[in-house]
Amino acid sequence: MHTFYTPDIHGKIHRLDKQESQHCINVLRLKEGDKIILVNGKGGYYKAKIKTPDPHKCTVEIKSSKHEVGKKNFRLHIAIAPTKNINRFEWFLEKATEIGIDEITPLLCERSERKTIRNERLDKVIVSAMKQSVKAYKPKLNRITNFTEFVSAKHSFYKFIAYCDKKSNPELKEMVKKGDDILILIGPEGDFSSEEVHLACKNGFSVVLLGHDRLRTETAGIVACHTVNLINQ
Repeated sequence: MHTFYTPDIHGKIHRLDKQESQHCINVLRLKEGDKIILVNGKGGYYKAKIKTPDPHKCTVEIKSSKHEVGKKNFRLHIAIAPTKNINRFEWFLEKATEIGIDEITPLLCERSERKTIRNERLDKVIVSAMKQSVKAYKPKLNRITNFTEFVSAKHSFYKFIAYCDKKSNPELKEMVKKGDDILILIGPEGDFSSEEVHLACKNGFSVVLLGHDRLRTETAGIVACHTVNLINQ
């Protein structure tokens, strides 16, 4: 069955928004009586049947519902510098959503090559990946934030900064425990500056490695995401 994202579902009859209606009727060519899945991004998972196949305001009948579907006993927040090639950052968002992530903060660092992003476009990438992998929870995408502002703020997570220049530091997989809420900082292609690492450590972050190979920013983000999820299986 095809999956559609609709954040506000109330009652037995629901109307898809214009974008999802067009995708449902014009693109997928679904018809009256066809069964579909709805997710609301807050843990809600609904099985529904198309009632009125209108490409502008398709209405569906909710047949069954579940809540807190896929809820985890840990949270993962990755703060990462957007790549110069935005397609690579979009790839990170897509794959991290599929693997499992709760929050993403684009990070503006000293060596960042990309200073601005379009949150609306990136949010669509997340929604698409969420539907494709049938996730009932939608990761939160924050505005791009200055590194100093971010690390100086209060975070009630175990805090790590991935830094590849110090090979003597422990690997992330050795530091994460099952059930821990984790925040990981991933730097730009030129890595964090030593001043940024010092500031992070001053604010309670621990320096970790993501292995002993030099990784692209988006690859490092995926390795961190997968490591935390694997430990929590």
